[in-house]
Amino acid sequence: MRPLGVRPSVADNRQHRRSMAPIRLDDILGRERYGAVREGVRQRVIEHKRHRRVALGDQVTFVFEDRVTVWYQTQEMLWVESITDLDAIRHELDVYNALLPGVDELSATMLIEITDQARIRPVLESLLGIDRAVWLEANGIRVQGVFEAGRQTERELSAVQYVRFPLSVAAREAVLGTGPLSLVIDHPRYQARAVVPPDVHESLARDLREPESDVALRYVRNGF
Repeated sequence: MRPLGVRPSVADNRQHRRSMAPIRLDDILGRERYGAVREGVRQRVIEHKRHRRVALGDQVTFVFEDRVTVWYQTQEMLWVESITDLDAIRHELDVYNALLPGVDELSATMLIEITDQARIRPVLESLLGIDRAVWLEANGIRVQGVFEAGRQTERELSAVQYVRFPLSVAAREAVLGTGPLSLVIDHPRYQARAVVPPDVHESLARDLREPESDVALRYVRNGF
């Protein structure tokens, strides 16, 4: 037991912070109910993602993941694939919950958007190595993005990448503060910098302050 009056150390504070709460089986709507509310949910998710999305140059977009985005992806997969078996639903929850950020972490899907079908392969080949060239800058503190393994090799690159930004104590405090927050790509073939808009910055800060909050998910799922 810590003696009264002794302030917790930084390590203690980190140890007692929680990661974002996973989507549970009882968060999932049954197929009939989801079908009835699907269009309204879609509209609310579009609005929610507006505050989670950052364009970085003309070909790359980041969408920061949270409980709403992961819940929606799970519900859509269950709907499209007509999955109703409980074990299969649990499997999809395990797959999509892996996208959620951990303790003192931000998590994003990075989309390389190429509309010209003929250019997809050459553009992706030109961006090989981008997994070592993405940074989050929080008030001057640089955090390198950690890419999910298996979605890039020396010869191939997927247009969809999953990126995590593990935050040091100083970086976490910078994200929670009011200083500038930016995303940076520093690649020989693609260099871009984007200031994270204030509404997105506030949304990410809320992720760190209230990782177990259900408010946004309840609204998107139920409409109130």
